[in-house]
Amino acid sequence: MFGRANTGPPEDTPSRSSVVFGQNPKGESPVRRYAPESLRNCALISHSGAGKTSLAEALLFNTGAVDRLGRTDEGTSALDHDPEEIRRKMSINAAMASAEWEERKLNLLDTPGYFDFVGEVLASLRVVESAVVVVDAVAGVEVGTELVWRYADERALPRVVVINKLDRENARFDKALAALQKAFGSALLPVGLPLGEEDAFRGVLDVIGDRALVQGGRDAAGKSFQEEEVPASDRDRVAAARDALVEVAAESDDDLLTKYLEGEALTAEEIRSGLRAATLSRRLVPVVPASGLRNIGVQFLARVMVDLLPSPADQGAVGGQHPRSSEDVSRRPAEDEPFSALVFKTMADPYVGRLTLFRVYSGVLRSDSHAYNPRPGRTERIAQLFLVRGKHQEAAPALGPGDLGAVAKLQETTTGDTLTEEAKPVVYPPVVFPEPVFAVAVEPKAKGDEEKISSGLSRLTEEDPTFRVKKDSGTGQLLIMGMGEMHLDIVTERLKRKFGVEVTLSKPRVPYRETIRTPVKVEGKHKKQTGGRGQYGHVWIELEPMSPDDGTEFEFAEKVFGGSVPRQYIPAVEKGIREALQEGVVAGYPVVNLKATLYDGSYHTVDSSEMAFKIAASMAFKKGAQQASPVLLEPIMKVEVMVPEQFMGDIMGDLNRRRGRIQGMEQLGTAQVIKAQVPLAEMFDYAIDLRSMTQGRGTYRMEHSHYEDVPATLTQQVVEEAKKARQE
Repeated sequence: MFGRANTGPPEDTPSRSSVVFGQNPKGESPVRRYAPESLRNCALISHSGAGKTSLAEALLFNTGAVDRLGRTDEGTSALDHDPEEIRRKMSINAAMASAEWEERKLNLLDTPGYFDFVGEVLASLRVVESAVVVVDAVAGVEVGTELVWRYADERALPRVVVINKLDRENARFDKALAALQKAFGSALLPVGLPLGEEDAFRGVLDVIGDRALVQGGRDAAGKSFQEEEVPASDRDRVAAARDALVEVAAESDDDLLTKYLEGEALTAEEIRSGLRAATLSRRLVPVVPASGLRNIGVQFLARVMVDLLPSPADQGAVGGQHPRSSEDVSRRPAEDEPFSALVFKTMADPYVGRLTLFRVYSGVLRSDSHAYNPRPGRTERIAQLFLVRGKHQEAAPALGPGDLGAVAKLQETTTGDTLTEEAKPVVYPPVVFPEPVFAVAVEPKAKGDEEKISSGLSRLTEEDPTFRVKKDSGTGQLLIMGMGEMHLDIVTERLKRKFGVEVTLSKPRVPYRETIRTPVKVEGKHKKQTGGRGQYGHVWIELEPMSPDDGTEFEFAEKVFGGSVPRQYIPAVEKGIREALQEGVVAGYPVVNLKATLYDGSYHTVDSSEMAFKIAASMAFKKGAQQASPVLLEPIMKVEVMVPEQFMGDIMGDLNRRRGRIQGMEQLGTAQVIKAQVPLAEMFDYAIDLRSMTQGRGTYRMEHSHYEDVPATLTQQVVEEAKKARQE
């Protein structure tokens, strides 16, 4: 059933499930537009290093989409083509590629496995109907396996599991399968079993077809295979696996169940139909053995994807909202529906410029046409459409419902936007990206590069929604924020490579504040005589603390009687105090939560001026602040940490060491959420430390809560650091 070779139509002949839609620019072969039921949109997801890209490369090679089997470790991969991916030998970006297999089109999204690039995974899962979860046969269920499984559950995606790298030493299919079933349930059942182990792994036992699919010679990259009878030593385990699958298939349909209970044998087609229904309802997760590098079991995987995974037609109508009335709107995956599509990725291509990747949900989008973007309320010109295969693009005249594609040089469309018809608009829910959790300060290595840095970082934020840039008003530093240390390291490498700017990274400074604790009345007098017209300003000011709950950092009032300070000079007094607030008397940080009241003073008819009163007010504030029990304040963050229960003790102990206060705990699924208040000064490296403490299973988020007094034991240290920073 699953092991048939590729029997699709010749390259120049349209299949019954597709139509010839036009020639590509070179006139080499027709471009097919596939019906929604003939498409399979699938994301490959896993822990880092499980071999997703090798599997995807083998799938492309076997279907003829590429003419050689690319390898990540040799830098020849069609999908990992970014210079940083080649250098690091790992996926950083989600790569899109399509392949034709048995009159079907597979749209593959090969996603990164490393934690820092989770945004690429979430964006990919947003626009597919299914997932292929890849597991290393030796490592088994890893942290990343658990995370991507949870992401697929959140999207309610049917999936297939591939136990990969079965040619490695110590690779055991049964052991890996048992670990998967323990972690994710008994719904995981093998539809194929490995033929041989470790270096002797040479093919797949097709459980339903009851045959052995033996891979061809390694010199041919294993592209061919031959069918043989199941070896006698393997017949019992194939029969046991088949019985389990037949039972699941029968339970998917009342007629099949009746036939099964009456003792009649189900046909291969009936079993396939039942297993497909079970997979779509997620009562079954088919498990496939494979070796992507040796290209063993990959044709079998393609067959399973085609036969068991859902199409856009199976997904049915997709819901959105009318952009103006907010009424619910739905679109079917049909050509006669109004056009609609969701943008899930934006990337910079060195040849075509800005490239926008999207999923068509309804209607047809044609090259040299227009589409409406409701977010800015603008119409975008659609020039040439592309089918994407890694770094290569093939021009396409049109893209139909359910398909994935790309278009270059859109002016205002960004990731998460909906493209639609203006007369019949719809807006789909955007991709939800996680908030950045790691920040560093960035400075140019060369003077005068500030503008180039700003422009380059702005361009990079368009490509990566999990990357943010902001100017910290409290410290004046330019901060870049991302999902981890490697994420920001790659951002700075791209900044250097694409925009020719080198930067220095440093730990962000804490935006401390200062305030006063006791009220004082203080005099400020500025008197200067230089032979001509002098300067004279004289004020009495009352300084008093304000509650931070008032929501006002500074308030100025005046209670002057009898014209002791003329009205025209009062704004200068306020200005002088406001400027002086920017540099406190403890460590030079801005002063907040203070009320200043001008209640008396004097003036000179000739020598008084706005400048003189401004200086007098500043002098009064500085003298008064020193007398008013000044204190240093630090930002306190509201932190929520989500971790598996076994890490609770370590996390709570670590938060206490960071001067945190535990506010409470609550259960969320199988995880615990710890709520705490922690000083920002203790949180800059928390993303790295949390990952280490929880083996990558912990996540957190934080937001500013309030300011509190810095403990007296730490104040002097902060003062010394501030003094050193000013000297530098």
